[in-house]
Amino acid sequence: MIEGGCFCGAVRYAIEPGEYLSVNCHCSMCRRIHAAPFVTWLVVPADKFAYLAQAPQAFRSSSNGVRYHCAECGGQIACINGAHPDIVDVAVGSLDRPGEFPPTRDVFRDDRLSWT
Repeated sequence: MIEGGCFCGAVRYAIEPGEYLSVNCHCSMCRRIHAAPFVTWLVVPADKFAYLAQAPQAFRSSSNGVRYHCAECGGQIACINGAHPDIVDVAVGSLDRPGEFPPTRDVFRDDRLSWT
């Protein structure tokens, strides 16, 4: 299994092994919520993803998006977009072994910071 969770460990999840797309998102919402110049997401079918412990807190970040974070430490975990509700975008930085999932493309390149 591919596993991960938040900083404090209260929220844990597992992903069934498989080949998944990994992308850098440069949209302004991802940058602001993660306080980072971009966010790398692992794109996982919802039926391959499950929370193992405490469920995260949901935050509606737009009319189409719901983001999930730990209520204890604030660690960002996932995002589900209404345009593709059968997909869970999992923050690569929350994986136990993030180095195994290098990004292969960039999205929202028009919002990309000029110095990245």
